[in-house]
Amino acid sequence: MSTKTDTTDEPGATADQGGDLGTAGSQLSTAPKEDISLPSLGPIGWARWFWRQLTSMRVALLLLFLLSIGAIPGSLIPQTSIDPVKVDAFKAKHETLGEVYDKLGMFHVYSSVWFSAIYLLLFISLIGCIVPRAWQFIGQLRGRPPVAPRRLTRLPAYTTWRTEAAPEEVLAAAERLLRKRRFRVRREDTSVASEKGYLREAGNLLFHVALIVMLVAFAVGGLWKSEGGKLVTEGDGFSNSLTQYDDFTSGPFFDTDTMEPFGFTMNSFDATYERTGPQKGTPRTFRANITYFTGADGKTHKKSIEVNTPLDIAGNKVYLLSHGYAPVVTVKDGRGKVVYHGAVPFLPQDPKNFTSSGVVKVPGAQTKDGQRNQLGFQALFVPTFGGKNSGSMFSQFPAPDFPVLSVNAWHGDLGLDSGLPQNVYQLDTKRLKQYKDASGDIFKKMLLPKDRAAQMLGHAGAELTPQQLDAESTMTLPNGAGSITFEGIKTWASFKIAHQPGNGLALTGAAAALLGLAGSLFIQRRRVWVRAERPADGGADGATVVEMAGLGRSESARVAEELAALAAALTPSAPLAAAPSPDTADDSAPSAEEPTEPTDSADPADSSEGARA
Repeated sequence: MSTKTDTTDEPGATADQGGDLGTAGSQLSTAPKEDISLPSLGPIGWARWFWRQLTSMRVALLLLFLLSIGAIPGSLIPQTSIDPVKVDAFKAKHETLGEVYDKLGMFHVYSSVWFSAIYLLLFISLIGCIVPRAWQFIGQLRGRPPVAPRRLTRLPAYTTWRTEAAPEEVLAAAERLLRKRRFRVRREDTSVASEKGYLREAGNLLFHVALIVMLVAFAVGGLWKSEGGKLVTEGDGFSNSLTQYDDFTSGPFFDTDTMEPFGFTMNSFDATYERTGPQKGTPRTFRANITYFTGADGKTHKKSIEVNTPLDIAGNKVYLLSHGYAPVVTVKDGRGKVVYHGAVPFLPQDPKNFTSSGVVKVPGAQTKDGQRNQLGFQALFVPTFGGKNSGSMFSQFPAPDFPVLSVNAWHGDLGLDSGLPQNVYQLDTKRLKQYKDASGDIFKKMLLPKDRAAQMLGHAGAELTPQQLDAESTMTLPNGAGSITFEGIKTWASFKIAHQPGNGLALTGAAAALLGLAGSLFIQRRRVWVRAERPADGGADGATVVEMAGLGRSESARVAEELAALAAALTPSAPLAAAPSPDTADDSAPSAEEPTEPTDSADPADSSEGARA
């Protein structure tokens, strides 16, 4: 079933009446059609409009939000400035996504074009927002409180009473009281105006200035920073020069020629672990004992660096990151000549019990006939071995209670002369051959440190003697090609040396921001007026009428409470007058049925009354 309704078009009705609703809109609205033509802004007008939008508070908050959102990828995606190896690994694992991230600048977020644009726009927005507000605030400080409105009864906090004191006495007492309460006071004729709470706006400005200080601090820290890592073996040292770093990154304005002269030597490393209970193996102490110096001829000092206690040297902070073990080995070639001796840092594969792997590269080795025969050794180190029949080569405890070094050997060309960089912790076996025993199996052996054999007996887990382990301290290579001896163990520690020139400025800005935010939130701008005058007709008893009113920038019960406290403090100087007797009451006084407060029917209040606080 369908229904059709015919309507008659009204004169003058057009299809486009009612705006975008067309005919339907014209039936719903009787408003006349308005043709509004806006004037063209022009280049100057558009520039002014854009500047006003950029310096508005909502845009500043939006940019601050975008800046915080933009910083998220910098903490989730590997960054080139922090770990380029991880960036390369991420690109190799995610080829398509890595290419997209690279084009978007996700691997260098904080120096990307889009992040810098947000950063600079926020910087300009805050400055454009602060400058006019600062001038306005200075004008308010130089101005005087506004005079009292004609009708104080219309203000949210109001009180009145009658007193025998003269109006001049009341006003003088009110002025003294308000000044004592740190109000700015202005006296005009029969009233006293006062104002308080300017620190609210000062706190607001301080907060915004602190944000600018923090942005400047971050910029300074990013442009002039330097950061590098160094692995130091027990007994070795470090000097603050570019060639001493294992890895080094710096800001674009950092000058490597101006690096502060300092250095340190790691004397020893203390590490203790929980040995019993459910927390067995948990670290208790990580401490690097160092001797450091500052300046070209600086005096040496002894200091300990712990994980959460960095050392501050010449404006640089030295952080302790990690530690591990470095077996000390001696390698002899086929001629019986010592071609390598030293501690080799091994990287932990098991962060709990420090099962570690490493390599020893000996490019200068020769056969007994004097032929070139470079040697390479792959090794696995366990601080506490579980025993030959334990079924596992993994360490049972992080402390070196029963250290064992499992070694297999290679010979040939290490590839060090190819000109291509190599990882010092990996062995390139493309041009190497592995030594094998007489039966054709891989030639490998478990070694014990020479200086620890006696100490192993008596330790937990060291119930096996070196003879029961079928291990020695030296592995002799087949065909008299040489040998490797496990001499002992040293400890290595990894340090990060960071120079952040903007940290102090950023901390100052953060503290100032919190202080300014607290002031803008907890301090209230308010005004108090006191009026004292005698009625024009003299009144029934000639008493002075005292009126007090308060106004806050925002509605708060504290304004009424403060006004009540001020009224109570003023009462001794303006005591309540006795109520007039009925016989002397003025016949013209309003009856109980008539309102005593002014109404809005006649003589409305001035529009400037109760100006904003």
